[in-house]
Amino acid sequence: MAITSAICSTFKQELLKGNHDFDGGATYKIALYTSGASMGASTTAYSTSSEASGTGYTAAGETLTSPAVALSSTTAYIDFANATWSTSSFTANGALIYRSDGSAPTNDAVCVIAFGGDYTSTNGTFTIQFPAAAASTALLRLA
Repeated sequence: MAITSAICSTFKQELLKGNHDFDGGATYKIALYTSGASMGASTTAYSTSSEASGTGYTAAGETLTSPAVALSSTTAYIDFANATWSTSSFTANGALIYRSDGSAPTNDAVCVIAFGGDYTSTNGTFTIQFPAAAASTALLRLA
């Protein structure tokens, strides 16, 4: 099994159909996964298979807050506030961002993030720190 960082293919298709609104119209979550997960560009939806578990982690992950859509020259990008699990004890090897607001497409995968190895929180804070919000660094960008 392996987790490979990728923008999910179904997200690209659904984006062109107008099924995503990052600027306040939809809710997006980030779920964490163990090294037993197999995810990448072909991931289509949120799944509980190999999802992280432990103290401070709730199945389905955390809601991403403060979405900010921006344009710099010819590149559009999105940024979110960092996701945090306080007083937690669990191990994660990657993450999935997905739409979770109950509107179609429900649980539709957006992107997979591979951590490059296991990261463990033991009675501490586990944080996903998003890259700087800029055309060349944001996690999700269209150029």
